[in-house]
Amino acid sequence: MIGLGKQVQGAFLLLSFLGWLSTVIAFYPSQYISLARSSEIRYSLFHGKGCSTCCQGNSVMSPILKRNVRLNFKTPRNAEDDGLLSRVETPASGASSSPAFLSLLPVLLPLLLVYVSNQWSRSSLYYLVNFSDSPSVSAYTAMNVDLSFSEAQYGVLASVAFTALFAVASLLAGNLSDRSDRKLLTVGAASAWSVATIATAAASGYEQVLAARVFMGLACAFATPSAYTLIRDLVPSDKTALANSVYGSGVYFGGALASLSILLDNNLGWRGALGAIGAYGIVTAALAAAVLPQDPTKEKRRESEMLEKEAETTLGDEDVVSLSLLTDASEVLSTPVVRWLFLGSFLRFCSGLCIGVWAAPYFRLAFPDSSSSYAVINALIVGLCGVASGVGGGWASDRAGSAAVDAGRDEGSGRLVVPVIGSLLAAPAWWLTVSASTFEWAMLWLAVEYLVAECWFGPVIAVLQSKVGAAKGGTAQGMFTLTGAVGNFAPTLLGTLYGQATAQGADNGTALSGLLSAGVCTGYILSATCFILCAQAADVSLPSSLEEKGN
Repeated sequence: MIGLGKQVQGAFLLLSFLGWLSTVIAFYPSQYISLARSSEIRYSLFHGKGCSTCCQGNSVMSPILKRNVRLNFKTPRNAEDDGLLSRVETPASGASSSPAFLSLLPVLLPLLLVYVSNQWSRSSLYYLVNFSDSPSVSAYTAMNVDLSFSEAQYGVLASVAFTALFAVASLLAGNLSDRSDRKLLTVGAASAWSVATIATAAASGYEQVLAARVFMGLACAFATPSAYTLIRDLVPSDKTALANSVYGSGVYFGGALASLSILLDNNLGWRGALGAIGAYGIVTAALAAAVLPQDPTKEKRRESEMLEKEAETTLGDEDVVSLSLLTDASEVLSTPVVRWLFLGSFLRFCSGLCIGVWAAPYFRLAFPDSSSSYAVINALIVGLCGVASGVGGGWASDRAGSAAVDAGRDEGSGRLVVPVIGSLLAAPAWWLTVSASTFEWAMLWLAVEYLVAECWFGPVIAVLQSKVGAAKGGTAQGMFTLTGAVGNFAPTLLGTLYGQATAQGADNGTALSGLLSAGVCTGYILSATCFILCAQAADVSLPSSLEEKGN
């Protein structure tokens, strides 16, 4: 078993890394803000792949990267990519050097830190309750003891209370990100869920915690649609999967910090822990407000609104087409590529959420003497292996997509090779995790599972955004978030089956192990199948896409 000293060292290592990310931004605020305020903004219409002219604008990061960065906006010629797209380009346009990618830090780092806050705030609840009969459990460290709520009430807080408005708001959030200032949405959402976290820390009863949790779910729904569409508009297309994966690593950093909340709980109590988490969220919201570049399509939206008003005056209201939310959603789902992508993502979400909700209870049952070690080791596995898998998957996906294009295939079908392989390898890795006879072997296989499984997110988002077009990107991202929210019913179903099994006399550990093995592994294999079918559909649609572009 790992001693307390090593636990603290591991926690300090992970927190120090996140602190370094914050320092990179905070130390160079004027340089990063200049990206939004002083960069040369140029609108251009053309038919090529984009402007590769050497940037003559302001040097916004030359003290660090010796590079000039500019924001170039382009309007593509085909209808599939309608809307205003933008890219952050370096003088060597299209080059895939490390400095070129580092020039995207002003975009990725504030979004990443905000997403860490999102995940930490929503997941910390799981680690601040304790339903054991141990005499060491007190109202100071256990929220459920202090506020006197049951396991069933905790189940409502952990799932339905958060998911209810989160699911409903996801579509609205995606549609709103297509039509509103996405920087403002990001800052506002981060501020809102941080206030909800602090309100939870100050709650005097279960009802107040429930209300704060519902409000948190509403606020958290607005994070990813704005972030992913900003990345789409500000990052070169050949780096979008990697950029999406870097941003998506916030899930693992936030999950790791949530696991480490046990240490905060032991030292500050559950109220102090939530207060610290909420304060971190306020800080990240302020950093995003100061550092994140302005929404590049803000001015374009104003022009579009003026044109719409002129159209109403000239043609009359009956000739103006108003796209409703349901219309946008149906257009997003109009191709088999996107439908298979959503189905595969739903199944993948189901497997991941079952692990997220039930892994901790399982390991506490299987290895009760190692619960403290599990909290820290799990944090390191999630934070390090999860991030390595996500970023590595994005990097590999970008290259697989380029190789597919060189071979005359659809770029998306090449990108999807990564989630297919990852899901197929994750199934046996997870089976070995829950079948391990010792804690050490279980943690080893859990690390392997994270390394192979978490490579899927960035590639899938890159394919989704490339297939739906810029004008529907926010709606598509909201639908993707909704898919994950619906996936929350999978751990609920697993819990129901688990309760039935134990009520019939089955051993707790054996029953939970069997359900986790069957449910998670089945989800992995089925999701890989859907991603394969999605890739095949993308290749089939390639000739018609090329013909449309030729016209």
